[in-house]
Amino acid sequence: MKPQTVFELFAETARAFPENSCVAVLPETASAYGIEAGEYSYSAMLQSVAALRQDYREAGYGRGQRVGLLLQNRPAFFAHWFALNGEGVSVVPINPDLRSSELEYLISHSELVAIVATPDRHQDLMQAAPAGARSIEIFAPDQVPSMVTRSQSPEEWDEAALLYTSGTTGRPKACVLNNSYFLAAGRWYAEAGGLIELQRGVERMLTPLPLFHMNAMAYSAMAMLCTGGCLIVLDRFHPKSWWHNVRESRASIIHYLGVMPPMLMIAAPSPNDQSHFVRFGFGAGVDRSLHAQFEERFGFPLIEAWAMTETGAGAVVVASRAPRHVGESCFGIPENGVETTIIREDGTTADVDEPGELLVRHAGSDAKLGFFAYYLGDPEATAQAWRGGWFRTGDVVRRAADGSLCFVDRKKNVIRRSGENISAVEVEAVLMTHPEVRQVAVAPIKDEIRGDEVFACVVPHQTIDDPAQRVQLAHEIVAWCLARLAYYKAPGYIAFVNEIPLTTTQKIQRGVLQGMIIAACDGNSCVDTRFLKKRVAI
Repeated sequence: MKPQTVFELFAETARAFPENSCVAVLPETASAYGIEAGEYSYSAMLQSVAALRQDYREAGYGRGQRVGLLLQNRPAFFAHWFALNGEGVSVVPINPDLRSSELEYLISHSELVAIVATPDRHQDLMQAAPAGARSIEIFAPDQVPSMVTRSQSPEEWDEAALLYTSGTTGRPKACVLNNSYFLAAGRWYAEAGGLIELQRGVERMLTPLPLFHMNAMAYSAMAMLCTGGCLIVLDRFHPKSWWHNVRESRASIIHYLGVMPPMLMIAAPSPNDQSHFVRFGFGAGVDRSLHAQFEERFGFPLIEAWAMTETGAGAVVVASRAPRHVGESCFGIPENGVETTIIREDGTTADVDEPGELLVRHAGSDAKLGFFAYYLGDPEATAQAWRGGWFRTGDVVRRAADGSLCFVDRKKNVIRRSGENISAVEVEAVLMTHPEVRQVAVAPIKDEIRGDEVFACVVPHQTIDDPAQRVQLAHEIVAWCLARLAYYKAPGYIAFVNEIPLTTTQKIQRGVLQGMIIAACDGNSCVDTRFLKKRVAI
C-alpha cells in the first residue's frame, strides 16, 4: 500500500535507505543557529521522530489540531513536522521575520494549540498570543511538549499543513494543504525527468530557501523523501560563501530564487567556477539578460519553473526539456495532466504571443487534484479563485507558437521582493495607523537586485516643506512598520504627496499611482529608506 501521509512516506524511505543522509547542516549554518554541524541519517531521524511522536501522543496531541513551528531551517523542523504528522496534527510554519501585528493575526486565525519555537522568540509569542485572543502552549524543540486538551475531529481530517500567502485584499490567506498535496509534489519532482531527473539514493539537494515556503517544504523536502536523497539546508543565501557551501556539501542540485544569479555574477570569474558537482538548478525569476551567461560561466542549467502555493503539483510547469528558450522568462510547456488557458481582460482567449492572465487546472475528472484544499475561513475567496472551473493565478503570461509559456508580469496587487510576496493592502493598513499619516498607497517599484521594492506614497496630516523634516518623518514611518511587520514589507522608498488618486468608489487608481511613483523618482522627491530594512530576527 502506498504511503498516505508525509510521515508514512518518511518511514518507508527510512527503512529503504537507513544509512543515507536525510538532512545535512553545514558549519556556517550551524554557527548561525548555534547547533552542531553534521548529517542526520534516515535511521537516526526516524528514532528522533518516534520519540517525539510518543511525547506528543502522551501530551494529548492528535488529529484536528494545529501546531506552529518557528524553527527556521533547523533539522528540528523536520523531526517535529514528521512526528506531528504521524499523530494527525497539522503544522503551521512561521516566518521568523514576522513581528507583533503579524504574529497576533496568525496565532488567532490558525487556531493554534501550541508553538514549537527557539527560546529567543518565546517572549514575542507570549505577548502576541493574548493579543490574538488565544491561550497556547509555547515550548522549545528539545523540551517535552506541554499537555493540551485532546480534540475530537472527523476521520476525514487530512490536513498536513497551513501555509500563509499574501493576498490582494489585506491579511494573508491561509492555504489548507492536505497530505495528498505534499505526496503529489514529491512524486511530481521524482518523476518529472528531463534535465531535472532524480536518481534514487544519491541526490544531495542544497537549498537556501525557507521551510515556511512551499518550495522548500513541499518540493525540496518531499523530492528527497521520495528518492532517499539528502536535503542540505542553509540558514539563508550567503553570496560570498555560496560556492564554498556548494562544493563542501557535494550538492548535485541547487534551488534558487531570481535574486541569486545577479549577486553571484557580480563576483570576478574564477578558475573554480565549474569546480562543483551540480547537475542543475531549479527555481524561478532569473534575469533574462543573465540566464545564458550564468549557465555558460558555471556549467549547469538553471531550470525555470512555475507554481504557486495554491496550485502545488496540480499545475506545476517546468522548462526541463527543449525548447527552453533561455533568456525569455520561459517556464516550459505544460504537461503531466496540466491544463492551461490564457485570457484577456474581457475573458476571451488570448492569441499566440499575446499577454493575458494564466488560468490553470488539473486534467481529468478532478480539476483540483494536487491543489490546496481551500482558504481557511474564507469560502468566498476560495470560490472566487476557482470561478468558472479554472484557478485564477493572477499572473500575466504569453504562449509562444510552440506552446511554451513565458512570464510577463503580475496582475495581482502583490509586490514580489527577493522571493517574498508582499500584499500592498496589508502594508497600507499598518501605515495608516501611524499618527502622521492621513492617506497612503503602496505599490511595487523595480529593483535591479531584489526584483521589486516597496514604494509608499504618503499624504501627511500636515504639509512638510523642509526636506530634512521629510527625511526624518520617512525614517519614523519605516521604524513604525519595522516594529509591526516583517522587515522586507516596510517601504524602501517614501514619497510625500498632496493626494492619492482614487476612483469614484474611493479605490486607489493603481495605474495612475505608478505614474506618480515614476515622477517622484525622476524628480528626486522620494526618500530612500532601503538602508533601514535589516533582518532583525535570528
